[in-house]
Amino acid sequence: MTLLSIVLWCMLAMLAALAIGPWLLPTRERVDLNDAVRARLSRKCFARLSGGVTHFEWAGPEHGPKVVLVHGFSSPFFIWDRNFDALARAAFRVLRYDLFGRGLSERPHRRYDEDLFDRQLLDLLDSQGITEPVDLVGLSMGGAITVHFLDRHPDRVAKVALFAPAGMMRLPGSSRLLTTPGLGAWILRAFGDRLVMDQMPRGLTDDPETLEAFRAAYADQLQYKGYKRALVRTMRDYDLGHMDAVYQRVGRQQRKGLLFWGDRDGIVEYALHERVCAYMPWLEFVPVPGGGHAVPYEDADAVTPRLIAFLREG
Repeated sequence: MTLLSIVLWCMLAMLAALAIGPWLLPTRERVDLNDAVRARLSRKCFARLSGGVTHFEWAGPEHGPKVVLVHGFSSPFFIWDRNFDALARAAFRVLRYDLFGRGLSERPHRRYDEDLFDRQLLDLLDSQGITEPVDLVGLSMGGAITVHFLDRHPDRVAKVALFAPAGMMRLPGSSRLLTTPGLGAWILRAFGDRLVMDQMPRGLTDDPETLEAFRAAYADQLQYKGYKRALVRTMRDYDLGHMDAVYQRVGRQQRKGLLFWGDRDGIVEYALHERVCAYMPWLEFVPVPGGGHAVPYEDADAVTPRLIAFLREG
C-alpha cells in the first residue's frame, strides 16, 4: 500500500468517525413521551386532538372570563408561571397549554406550520366546550399563532394581548444550517443539548436568579424525544419572517389590544413594534424598559397588573 493510499484511508476514516460520532454521544432525549409516561404524570391534563395529544392546565373560577395563554417558540407553558396564578386570583378562568413538540405535548412527525398550531388551538377550545369568544394572550411565536388565529377565526376571540410577537423577524443565519436536511440533524445530535440550554435563554434577562429558574424549568422537557426535531421543523415549516399581510388583515378588524415589548429584546427586535402598531392601530403599545424577550416571565411584576387591568376593561 502506497503512502498516498494510507493517507486517503486515514482521511476517510476520520470523515466516517466525524459523521458517525455524534450518534454515539449521550443525549438528554431518552424518554418516549407516550400514554404510559403520561399516565405516570399525576395531576396533569391531556386532550387527544386531531394533531396529537396536548398538555394543558386550567386555573381560576369556573365561570370567570376566559383567557388563553399561548407560549413561544421554544419554552413550554412554564413561561407563564409568573402570570398564571395572578390572573386566576383576579377571577379570570385561565387556560395555558404546550404547543406541539414542546413541554408535555406530543411531538408529531408532520409539518410544524401555521396550520398545525392554528388547528391545535381551535381543537383545544372545542375539546373544552368553549364556544364563546376568549381573550388571547400570545408571546413571540405564540403572538404569531394568535394573529393567525384572529385572521382565520375572528368570531372566537374577544380582546388580544401580544408580547413581542413574531412574524416579521429576521431569522439568524444559523437557522439555515439547522434546517438543511442531513446537516441539521448532525448539528443537533452533536451540539443540540448545548445549543438549546445555552442559546434559548439568550435575550431573556441578565438576572442570575431568573436565568437559573428558567433553565431549571426549561431542562425538564429535554428528556423527551423529539423536542429538538420539532424546533428545527418549526424553523423550516413556519414562515415567521413574512407575515406582514396577515398582520394588515387583522389590523382592519375592530378590536381592543395591548402590545408589550422589552426595549432590550435580543430575539425579536424592539424596533419592530413600530411596524406592528402601524398594521394594527387598535393596539395600545406598552414598552417595558430594560425588558428582554420574555417579559411575562422576567418582568411579571411590571406587566401582569397592566394586563389584568386591560382584560377587566369593558
